[in-house]
Amino acid sequence: MNHMLEQLGMHAKDAEVILRNLHTDKKNEVLCAVAGKLTDCAERILEANAVDVENGRKNHMPEGLIDRLMLTRERIDGMAEGLRQISELDDPIGEVTGMKKRPNGLLIGQKRVPLGVIGIIYEARPNVTADAFGLCFKTGNAVILKGGSDAIHSNTAIVECIRETLKESGVTEDAIQLITDTSRETAAEFMKLNQYVDVLIPRGGKGLIKAVVEQSTIPVIETGTGNCHIYVDESADLNMAADIVMNAKTQRVGVCNACESLLVHENVKEAFLPVMAERLRSKHVEMRADEEAKALIPDAKTATEEDWGTEYLDYILSIKVVKSVEEAIAHINRYNTKHSEAIITNDYSHAQKFLDEVDAAAVYVNASTRFTDGFEFGFGAEIGISTQKLHARGPMGLLALTATKYIIYGNGQIRP
Repeated sequence: MNHMLEQLGMHAKDAEVILRNLHTDKKNEVLCAVAGKLTDCAERILEANAVDVENGRKNHMPEGLIDRLMLTRERIDGMAEGLRQISELDDPIGEVTGMKKRPNGLLIGQKRVPLGVIGIIYEARPNVTADAFGLCFKTGNAVILKGGSDAIHSNTAIVECIRETLKESGVTEDAIQLITDTSRETAAEFMKLNQYVDVLIPRGGKGLIKAVVEQSTIPVIETGTGNCHIYVDESADLNMAADIVMNAKTQRVGVCNACESLLVHENVKEAFLPVMAERLRSKHVEMRADEEAKALIPDAKTATEEDWGTEYLDYILSIKVVKSVEEAIAHINRYNTKHSEAIITNDYSHAQKFLDEVDAAAVYVNASTRFTDGFEFGFGAEIGISTQKLHARGPMGLLALTATKYIIYGNGQIRP
């Protein structure tokens, strides 16, 4: 086994014992101190981030991903605000739920506890570093981070600031550790560190998530790629629909909750598609449409079968005309990645049908998919958006980073 990784694992296990027993007031005090430190260290973090952005441009990284990678003073303030919000949330650790009395007098209940050591493998999003620390620390978990080479300077600077604050606060610095070797070999070895790591959470593109699911010997929570759809129903308010599509597609293209595919009911295609296309052109969005939609959008490219299943993370949108809400739901369930899906409608029964039958972590009626986010859901931040069904689903806040254990009170019972 890689000696460096084994050391990290052992340090994390030692830290876990301390973190598990930290008082809530102390955890909150440290989170606020780290928030202050991040804003104080903004210049240092921005200098490091500038190196990563410059390298990304040299390596022809797409603009959508450059945007994910880039930090600004406002984004650092946002990271700090996320930590302050986490400090204000209830601490789930130690909560006892459902205490029941058995006929023999035993009291059996469940108590919420940390998962232990959490490993996170992620790509070019430095804000994940602070979010992951905040959520793991609040829930008494130690965290080992493995960021991508694209953001290594940014991640290193952020982790140094956090570890300095932990030291100043008299808490183990090993609450957070960063694997600075960004090679694939080290990532592959990290995925086998089940002796020390309790849960592994990948955050990034399809390739990364697939690699982790296939190679890891540590239990994995899949966080998802987002092939997200918006379906404009025949009863939709078309102005609202256009505003929502523009927000979901163009506000930030390189994020997993951006809209990648637009479905339009045939009864509103003539009223909606030319107007929608004009607005999309204003943001230079490339449109890839089926034959019916293409007839109304002459400059659109012809969509292929592959387009329906693609998460572009770019200024590209696939467009399809459908005959019914049933066809829209069937198309979405066939091609989606179970992330976020939206219907724009004024028909109550269609809204309910969509909510009931679409298989995704977040399903919206008359709102942008861009809200699938821990901060927007009131979690302060998120560790990722789970697209699987075991343990956690959707934006993962504090509760998703806990497990339960049974606690049993007796007064001398023995089993007959």
